[in-house]
Amino acid sequence: QVQVVESGGGSVQPGGSLRLSCVASGTTYRITNVAWYRQAPGNRREFVAAITSTDSLSYADSVQGRFTISRVAAQNTAYLQMNSLKPEDTAVYYCAAELNYANYWGRGTQVTVSS
Repeated sequence: QVQVVESGGGSVQPGGSLRLSCVASGTTYRITNVAWYRQAPGNRREFVAAITSTDSLSYADSVQGRFTISRVAAQNTAYLQMNSLKPEDTAVYYCAAELNYANYWGRGTQVTVSS
């Protein structure tokens, strides 16, 4: 069965960087569209960034210029490089990966930005 697993979260100080990974396994299909979302305590899950099968990119205004999404389809892996992190970036980050026209979600990875 298909599994999507995020990793790379942790605790950093404001201004720091983290790189999140999203790996899809248990399938012979390649990831196509991938999106990252996040959810802070008490808030709704919100869109962060997305990359399509044709490498079209989109970002939430709040992360534009600081975060970069990328994808290595041959490895069924996607990344979210996060720079200049702010306390308001603190959240659980989720990856949603599309394989064979179906979307699969991971369980999330915690990112905490605090001094």
